[in-house]
Amino acid sequence: MTGALTAEQAQALKEFRAFADDRVAPHADTWHHEQRTPPEVIRLLADEGLLGLPVAREYGGGGCDAVTLGLLAGELGRACSSLRSLLTVHTMVAHAIARWGSRSQKEHWLPRLAAGRIVGALAVSEPGAGSDASGVTTRLERDGDDWIVDGHKKWTTYGESADLFLVVGRSAEGPTALLVERDTPGLRTELIEGMIGIRASMTANVYLEGCRVPGGNVLARPGLGVSHVVGAALDLGRYTVGWGSVGILDACLAASTDYASGREQFGSLIKDHQLVRRMISNMYTDARAARLLCLEAGRLRDERDPGALAATSTAKYFAATAAGRAALDAVQIHGANGCGPDYPVQRYLGDSRVMEVIEGSAQLHQVGLAEYAFQERALRSVR
Repeated sequence: MTGALTAEQAQALKEFRAFADDRVAPHADTWHHEQRTPPEVIRLLADEGLLGLPVAREYGGGGCDAVTLGLLAGELGRACSSLRSLLTVHTMVAHAIARWGSRSQKEHWLPRLAAGRIVGALAVSEPGAGSDASGVTTRLERDGDDWIVDGHKKWTTYGESADLFLVVGRSAEGPTALLVERDTPGLRTELIEGMIGIRASMTANVYLEGCRVPGGNVLARPGLGVSHVVGAALDLGRYTVGWGSVGILDACLAASTDYASGREQFGSLIKDHQLVRRMISNMYTDARAARLLCLEAGRLRDERDPGALAATSTAKYFAATAAGRAALDAVQIHGANGCGPDYPVQRYLGDSRVMEVIEGSAQLHQVGLAEYAFQERALRSVR
């Protein structure tokens, strides 16, 4: 479905698809089973300019529009959700700096992030604080011009390999965001193994024990860590996760149609069984609908339309839940083969469950979308 894209976007999609097919998809199951992304793969993304694609050109990035970024997230998500997760968290950190950083912070960090010389990770969630980022308990205390950071962050995607962490903690002034480098004394990470999905994303616990961070590493001003810095980062994260879910839908559809076209049961190909066709028709419809919702969200973001927030939430919610349905049906179509490690649909199933949790759970989006519906109805009544 490329008819609604500009010529430049269509060409970018073609290149992203070729990259995902040739350099990512053949290795995704191996990375999944090994629960790691080889450093040379991250270097490859950087050398291709993909990690810095949305960073402004003045800082060495590609300066791409939101739709193009979404197309990249979709193709990476189709080939390997873990690698799409790298794009998500890295661009979230870069976006937060671009949106709320000072001129000196932008000049120092953005060229390095754009070139992939460093990898960024978002360290917000804690053992007792997930969707409610305002509930973090990591302590930030001033000490002269520096800040002392003490806390435990959990579920930090690519936390085991990231070079720069965007950390949110609680200071006397309220929730505060700051940048912490990996080599800061007192910072250590611990890989979380056995994840249900995105197993190659090197998700980690991040422990901060008396970390001394320069005052110049605070983003925005103290007290705005959640409402402004994290809010902007999560909005972009929801957008790329929505597109990544479109990728999972596409992958489930391709795997299911291929398998159903070659598998015989009861004397006929299973693609001729009506219930199998029903599952595939649902996947096909959901994949097209999710892509259109994500395209709309991307265009509204590019136009700086206030409706982009609701459109992004809608796209993420629909695409993630549809990917979950598609992955379940893909496993069912594959039968016992879908339950084992020899077919990628098992990976798609685990990855899809994660999509319904990260960057706002499905239930959190349901609450928010209902509120958008009431607000829109109220506005129509006034008019």
